[in-house]
Amino acid sequence: MAALTVQRVVLSEEDFRKISDIVYEHCGINLHNGKKELVRARVAKRLRSGNFKTFSEYIKYVLEDKTGAEFSILIDSLSTNLTGFLREPQHFGFLRSEFLPLLMERKKKRRDFKIRAWSAGCSSGEEAYSLAMTLLEAIQGTDRWDVKVLANDISTTMLETAEKGIYEKERVEPIPSLLRQKYMIQHRKGNRRVFEVSKILRDTVTFKHMNLVKDWVFRGPLDFIFCRNVMIYFDKPTQARLVNRFWHFLDSGGMLFTGHSESLISIDHKFSYIRPTMYVKP
Repeated sequence: MAALTVQRVVLSEEDFRKISDIVYEHCGINLHNGKKELVRARVAKRLRSGNFKTFSEYIKYVLEDKTGAEFSILIDSLSTNLTGFLREPQHFGFLRSEFLPLLMERKKKRRDFKIRAWSAGCSSGEEAYSLAMTLLEAIQGTDRWDVKVLANDISTTMLETAEKGIYEKERVEPIPSLLRQKYMIQHRKGNRRVFEVSKILRDTVTFKHMNLVKDWVFRGPLDFIFCRNVMIYFDKPTQARLVNRFWHFLDSGGMLFTGHSESLISIDHKFSYIRPTMYVKP
């Protein structure tokens, strides 16, 4: 009966605007009017699980929770955490065959053996671990290279999954078998097979809880940034601020990779276009 009662609760324009304003102020996600039904449907699930009677009661609870835990739950409910190992493989192919060989040659000449990458909006970790595998394969076990991947997300739930580094069999299928054998440890979990990332991958990736529109908890310069399918949640002014912050954190010759539904065409920036979704800092 409780579930049926919650389903009948209407998300008023006032409550929708309050939720939109809270989310935009805290993390820049733009919930325009076209998202009202999505917000109603997804937040209603939280009302059911938390036994909240109305959206107004829930909003009050979010605002009064000083720990920020409930806000993180709200963001989780509104975000689509679509990710996967080696997703959008043309990006990883470009890294392997073109960008990393040239980057490593430049760095060798100046005796700089550090490579720093950032998975901005890493979700459940597959992208960050994919970058780590790509970098480790590029250096081919050479000890003098110091490679690190910073990975962040605003969702504490997603970060917990990422830090565990344990994935179902179907999740790791995009990884070529040789790389899977090299970097993943197979376990039995009941009658299922699961795969855990190896220690060398864990040591290469650092996960941090971070809000992209607030202060960043690291320093540059970075060699490349993956920020894919994140900016679609932001309005144009927020996208522009984010892209220009990326510019300042990248080393000269550093690259920004975006998602295929994202474009910098209408944003004022200094990047040079390489090919769709790939941009370089000259």
